[in-house]
Amino acid sequence: MATPANLRYTKDHEWISIEGTTATIGITDFAQGELGDIVFVDISVQGKKLAAEEVFGTVEAVKTVSDLFLPVAGTVTEINTALDANPELVNTDPYGAGWMVKVEVDNPADIEELLTAEAYSALVH
Repeated sequence: MATPANLRYTKDHEWISIEGTTATIGITDFAQGELGDIVFVDISVQGKKLAAEEVFGTVEAVKTVSDLFLPVAGTVTEINTALDANPELVNTDPYGAGWMVKVEVDNPADIEELLTAEAYSALVH
């Protein structure tokens, strides 16, 4: 199971990377593995300002539907539309092509409050 050291993580199994004030967010390798084959990703919050831990969409696997929680407060600036036709990208490349949203973060320092790769790995093992 991959847990890149350059990312931060949530207890709800989302990952976040930050560049300036723009964050890219997706679900972890652990989460996609637990969900199984992902068949649909539903995110319709383009342009919306959301609070930390607010639901920004859902991911549907063969046997379950799971909510997606925003790690930090901000405004959703981009949704990965490639997932509409290829939701399996979340399974095959969760930290790359399987990203879900980009967010203009209200307070980039909030990311420091999230789990490090080491802490997340300890949580899921």
